[in-house]
Amino acid sequence: MTVTLDLSRAREAGAARARRPNLTGLTRQGLADVLVEAGLVPQAKARMRATQLWRWMHHYGVTDFAQMTDVAKELRAALSEAFDLSRPEVVERQVSVDGTRKWLIRMAPGVEVETVFIPDVGRSGALCVSSQVGCTLNCTFCHTGTQPLVRNLTAAEIVAQVQVARDELGEWPSPKEDRRLSNIVFMGMGEPLYNLDSVADAIDIIADHEGIAISRRRITVSTSGVVPQLKALGERTQAMLAISLHATNDALRDELVPLNRKYPIAELMDGIRAYPGLGNARRVTFEYVMLKGVNDSPAEARALVRLLAGIPAKINLIPFNPWPGSPYACSDWGAIEAFAAILNRSGYASPIRTPRGRDILAACGQLKSESEKERASVRRARERAAEAAPDPDGDASGKPD
Repeated sequence: MTVTLDLSRAREAGAARARRPNLTGLTRQGLADVLVEAGLVPQAKARMRATQLWRWMHHYGVTDFAQMTDVAKELRAALSEAFDLSRPEVVERQVSVDGTRKWLIRMAPGVEVETVFIPDVGRSGALCVSSQVGCTLNCTFCHTGTQPLVRNLTAAEIVAQVQVARDELGEWPSPKEDRRLSNIVFMGMGEPLYNLDSVADAIDIIADHEGIAISRRRITVSTSGVVPQLKALGERTQAMLAISLHATNDALRDELVPLNRKYPIAELMDGIRAYPGLGNARRVTFEYVMLKGVNDSPAEARALVRLLAGIPAKINLIPFNPWPGSPYACSDWGAIEAFAAILNRSGYASPIRTPRGRDILAACGQLKSESEKERASVRRARERAAEAAPDPDGDASGKPD
């Protein structure tokens, strides 16, 4: 028997969802405003209804208004007609031998990002989220830097990465204790401070105590040093700050992080010292990738100590994670340990980050959209083949010949 799939209804449903605004990226006040503007809720009840929807969306993780059992049936139907709660498509799932998980998520046709869950000791773990598709910074040690910028992600698309991870980890409703997903790090694809509005809105949503409820002190935003936005980041998000540093002098940092030519190290350090809330309880994390023969000498370690004098800081030493075509090699382990010892003797916590997810290109500096790894023609052919493949479960939409 030959089975022919009728995909037209699925495509029509997908197109209909795309036309309906997705509520995922709205702040709680934004959600209340939209309900009133759509004529679905009177102003007097907007806050109460928004809180109901908020808990269903961000605490219970529902994707269908019909599941919101404490909302009137008529309102649920009207919401379903006007709005969408669907998740983006998970195109590919990979699991490393060390338990790291990477998801390739398609936000829209040709718009894909990678999101990585890094398990820690025990149950806790960090989710590394992307803020842009591609990147403009061209850091020479970073795989994402070889991918041209496609566009900024919306707040909804940033929050959706957290929701997808919660789906995949089976972590709805939001647990109060023993969370697997306990931290968020904006260390995926893109420069978060070039998309600050969406990043700030996403953090407001993620941190809300009646929703996903991840503390702002467990949310870290990493930047290569967009100095004019540092103060706004601190004031708007109260997030922890990480700086992608990697060098102690302008000549080398100009090469490794070309943004340094616009905002040199002295200017960057001034901006960091003025970061709102900076103190011993809210230290800045400096990220320093260890590149063999480039920035890993004892002299560089001593220069780093001098550079950071007076800044409450910890220093993450990151063994370089290779990627296809990369021009660098990882420092020898002895060199990394010697570098760390100098920092430790000077009073800085300087953990050596254990490489995680290297075998699936999920480690620091290795992320790149699958859409950039494949020729477009090859990818389209693969997707057409997947659409044409018969459903092994004999989907009811199939028509027997």
